Amino acid sequence: MTQPVPNPVPSPVPNLVFVLNGPNLGRLGSREPDVYGSTTYAGLVEACRKTGAELGYEVEVRETNDEAEMVRWLHEAADGKIPVIINPAAFTHYSYAMRDAAAQRTAPLIEVHISNPHAREQFRHTSVISAIASGTIAGFGVNSYLLALHALAGL
Repeated sequence: MTQPVPNPVPSPVPNLVFVLNGPNLGRLGSREPDVYGSTTYAGLVEACRKTGAELGYEVEVRETNDEAEMVRWLHEAADGKIPVIINPAAFTHYSYAMRDAAAQRTAPLIEVHISNPHAREQFRHTSVISAIASGTIAGFGVNSYLLALHALAGL
């Protein structure tokens, strides 16, 4: 039995943007600071909210280690026509479920990475989400997120 396809309904919060983070990003500041920098997850959240507010956005930052939760958030964004900035983290390289959920987007979706995956191990060179993203920004540390917010504002 197929489920009815919902009509996308715009978010009740004008100018809402989701910043979605995959596994281990909640450990920023303590996890491999030589790769990911010293900014904590709380610092990332604060920087995204501040930059978003300066650009007229209400930014909601989320982090999960659960692939199914990420898929649900992407469905929520698609149903609400909410733009997404996403750092899929390890999900980048293999999560076809996340990729298929992201492909249902009804608003821009920008993939970000703190480090440059192409300058790291070979397995990190593959992204299952890049092909369906509006764009990708990588290698600028936490500033990758802020650059993505500015890019979104320019779309």
